[in-house]
Amino acid sequence: MAQLKTNLAKLDPVWAQIRDEAEEAVKAEPLLGGLVHACILHHSSIEKALAYRISTKLASSEMSEQILREICDEAYGGDDNLAMSARADIVAVYDRDPACHRFLQPILFFKGFQAVQAYRVSNWLWREGHRDLAYFFQMRSSEAFGIDIHPGARIGKGIMIDHAHSIVIGETAVVGDNVSMLHSVTLGGTGKEEEDRHPKIGDGVLIGAGAKVLGNIKVGNCSRIAAGSVVLQDIPAKKTVAGVPARIVGEAGCATPSQTMNQVIERGFDD
Repeated sequence: MAQLKTNLAKLDPVWAQIRDEAEEAVKAEPLLGGLVHACILHHSSIEKALAYRISTKLASSEMSEQILREICDEAYGGDDNLAMSARADIVAVYDRDPACHRFLQPILFFKGFQAVQAYRVSNWLWREGHRDLAYFFQMRSSEAFGIDIHPGARIGKGIMIDHAHSIVIGETAVVGDNVSMLHSVTLGGTGKEEEDRHPKIGDGVLIGAGAKVLGNIKVGNCSRIAAGSVVLQDIPAKKTVAGVPARIVGEAGCATPSQTMNQVIERGFDD
């Protein structure tokens, strides 16, 4: 296994691209040299860089950066999927966000990406039985990023959360692979149920700004939820829903709405 990790480290195109972009960034903007070196160039792997970035963002008088960094290092060492998912998230942001021009940007500047990576560490802690530490990560992520993701939620890879302010994802929510959502999305419950009470979002789903998906309902693969909608019932795959409460107004418009990011509902869908 150690040899496999060594070989993978030598063949890590995402990390190699990030380091190349970091060196170019220092040349172009020397005033950011300290930040770029501390976050990227001082580290030997993407795992170490992510552990550093998360720990510096979440550190407080209650928990030091050093302790948080050791926790993150243990998480990345204990589950290779954390860093693999982070790589997929970086590529997703680069591909789908027109404001992202380099792989470097999500790690340095985008709180949606940073919050998802902090969630991934908290989810590892949750699965390992360190529930209070997981809650601490959730609390600090909410305070630092304005994003509240319960550590018990299950979130896939290739996730892009654009702008990301006021995102709420509940404990029993499930989010599939290659999902895109914008700010102020809620994946919540409908009351005081204590069991499985949150939405199950399929692969390739696009969730528009301000949409609320409530209750233990299923959103089918490659569907599209219009901005401001309130979804209270299951959505079949490859459909577009809109309204309060949301209803089907047409097809998804393409095979992969989460990647094309087209949020325009064509005229005639609501006739």
